[in-house]
Amino acid sequence: MSIEVLVPALPESVADATLITWHKQAGDMVNKNDSLVDLETDKVTLEVTATHAGILTKILKESGSIVVGGELLALIEEGGEQTQQASTARQTTEAPVEHAKESSIPLSPSVRRLVNENTLNPAEIIGTGKSGRLTKEDIIGHLSKQTPEKTATVTPPPVEPPQAETFKHNELTLPAASLRPEQRVPMTRLRAKIAERLLQAQQNAAMLTTFNEVNMQAVIDLRNQYKARFEQKHEVKLGFMSFFVKASIEALKKFPAVNASIDETDVIYHGYYDLGIAVSTPKGLIVPVLRDADQLDFAGIEKSISDYGTKARNNSLTYEDLKGGTFTITNGGVFGSMLSTPILNPPQCAILGMHAIKERAVVENGQIVIRPIMYLALSYDHRLVDGREAVQFLVTIKECLESPAHLLLNI
Repeated sequence: MSIEVLVPALPESVADATLITWHKQAGDMVNKNDSLVDLETDKVTLEVTATHAGILTKILKESGSIVVGGELLALIEEGGEQTQQASTARQTTEAPVEHAKESSIPLSPSVRRLVNENTLNPAEIIGTGKSGRLTKEDIIGHLSKQTPEKTATVTPPPVEPPQAETFKHNELTLPAASLRPEQRVPMTRLRAKIAERLLQAQQNAAMLTTFNEVNMQAVIDLRNQYKARFEQKHEVKLGFMSFFVKASIEALKKFPAVNASIDETDVIYHGYYDLGIAVSTPKGLIVPVLRDADQLDFAGIEKSISDYGTKARNNSLTYEDLKGGTFTITNGGVFGSMLSTPILNPPQCAILGMHAIKERAVVENGQIVIRPIMYLALSYDHRLVDGREAVQFLVTIKECLESPAHLLLNI
């Protein structure tokens, strides 16, 4: 009996997807839940798995193909004696190994590639991801701990004679035919979507940015005092982002226009607080959303952000993780940014930019003292948010951070 492998249903906002990589070839045996192929959309990477065990008899769409929801990708001949015989024949033709490369353990595409390339057994590696899932860091850490005897059995590739000098750009090796090499490559779906949305923000909003600075000493002292106990109790680190999320919610409650959006000639005031947290990945910037962030405590915020970071690295974010959002926070400080003007995330009308914390000389009570200072930037749509509201919004965040009792006592 032939089983059809179909493109999963795509959300209404996604028209099609690009087929990236087949993990199986025609004639390969597959087990139920084995990963067959990866599809890239303009938001996330989808993993198509086998719904039945059998033999992959035919591949109908090659890598690079554009596909839509419900389209036929391949055919699997389901189980029975033929499958068993094919499996046995295949095993006899392959070199014996101590463990199977394929595992029933669910793996993300990037993790599966590392496992297959290094002939590893996932069952022998302890996963640190959610529900014990393996992460890329787990695989790399396992490889670094391999014994010299094991690594010594790997035969090094033959040394090629010296060739002409090459240049590398985004993992593409270019021959140095001249001193001005070029390589034309198509945009990924995610990068193209980012470009579209950023251009949309520039063209369709009256964007303006206001700045302020915040003394982070009180937050740093509070964090240093309780971070060990916090991590021991909640099994997650206490970072700075949870303080900024809490402070932003207080400011959004005080200035609801900053939490609103424009729909043609109407203004939509959101009675909830879904905060987007910008996350940088090798493929580009994505913004997973903390739903009802005002109902989360510090531990809940930190756990949600940690989970999103893991999912982003493993390419396992879903559409629901990225959908919606009423306000966004982006932290360029983790890369060393001192000051920037973040771009709006449409249809939101404001975005908060965090930056690097640096010790600076400031005046307090007539005395020059050294304090850890961060510059804050709020970009906003001037069609909806007035300058007075934007400035006072940042001042509210500044007050909450410089006196964390505002956040703890809700005053």
